[in-house]
Amino acid sequence: MPPPAPAAALDDDDLIELRRESQTRGTVRWFPTGLLALTFLVVAVGALFLPSHRPFSVEALVVSAACYVLASRVRFEYGTVMAIPTEPIFVAMWFLLPPRMLPIVVFGALLVGYVPDLISGKLARDRLAMLAVSSWFSVGPALVIFFLAPHEPQWASVPVYALALLAQFGFDFAASYICARAVIGISLLACLRASAPAFAVDTLLAPLGLLDAFAVYHHPWALLLVLPVLLMFSIFAKERQHRIDNALELSTAYRGTAMLLGDVIEADHEYTGSHSRDVVELVLGVADQLKLDPAERRQAEFAALLHDVGKVKIPTSIIDKPGPLDDEEWEIMKTHTVLGEQMLEQIGGLLGDVGHIVRSCHERWDGTGYPDAIAAEAIPLAARIVCACDAWSAMRTDRSYRKALPLEDAVDELRSCAGTHFDPRVVDALLTVI
Repeated sequence: MPPPAPAAALDDDDLIELRRESQTRGTVRWFPTGLLALTFLVVAVGALFLPSHRPFSVEALVVSAACYVLASRVRFEYGTVMAIPTEPIFVAMWFLLPPRMLPIVVFGALLVGYVPDLISGKLARDRLAMLAVSSWFSVGPALVIFFLAPHEPQWASVPVYALALLAQFGFDFAASYICARAVIGISLLACLRASAPAFAVDTLLAPLGLLDAFAVYHHPWALLLVLPVLLMFSIFAKERQHRIDNALELSTAYRGTAMLLGDVIEADHEYTGSHSRDVVELVLGVADQLKLDPAERRQAEFAALLHDVGKVKIPTSIIDKPGPLDDEEWEIMKTHTVLGEQMLEQIGGLLGDVGHIVRSCHERWDGTGYPDAIAAEAIPLAARIVCACDAWSAMRTDRSYRKALPLEDAVDELRSCAGTHFDPRVVDALLTVI
């Protein structure tokens, strides 16, 4: 099994799959997630004992909660973040309800909104704690509105409302980061990048909520005017989910095809097959050391798995020859990189894009490799990584004509070839992984 990727190396497909799996399989870390959830409930209930700040209306409460429940059913997927267009409703609630009630009403509405997911099994029961954690965002605006905003919405108070929005993002990000850090070890910057799309959606929708607030302050039922906008979001969300589902299926199909081709290699040549799997693990480790972006990491993974695929067209007598190859045999062996590229190009798609990397996996840093004798940075980085990892695996594996090199000798050989056969930067990363 390849080592798991750090969060920064996960692409959008990986993040979406991770989020979907975590929803259904019950992966809540009770510390700190449970602690955050419990703390939120204490804060939300405790806030109810604060002064009311403005008159309470049962009508306003019912309309606000109902609209929030409906809005919570509309969801956009952004990696590990699920963007929910509740912002227009929430901003209007700043003026419909006493600020002290905002956290508990938001949590209650989210809880009701996710009941269908609980019943259908789309949400694991222990994920209910995440609903409390996700409600932390409501505490920031509640504090700002309670201490700084007048009872009635006023255009002169827009700076205060902007501060309330920033407080919302601050509380939301802090809670999200603490939980995500505990589960997948995500960095602060990576978490910010993942959260940014959801914050952007809220920023764009907040003015709509403020505009509606002037009407709902005196007429709570006017909040229903926002529902057509939510319906439009629902339609777009379903279309996006359909596209994401198709993309995930295609990604899975590509990886399955790559694994199948790897199995074909292993069936034909036992050494070549197991060797390819060993190289995959090394390549992924080096890719993470070099901080390759998700797309480059996936290309390197596929290239490592398929770098020997062309050998299925090389005669078995050459592949399994118990000794060094003669010149004629060696020239035939060197064609496997071009054959591999041609095979992958016939498949097309993502595997076709990996073909040029497979072609270059036996190029050398000094330009004396094959088949094109290109050098240094002209060689694709993924190919340079596969080349060094392939050589290391070969040195540390028994062959038909020699025994595996001892660890120290293999390390010395790797270092001595840095700058001639291998990219020195790749060698440093590989030695770290080893």
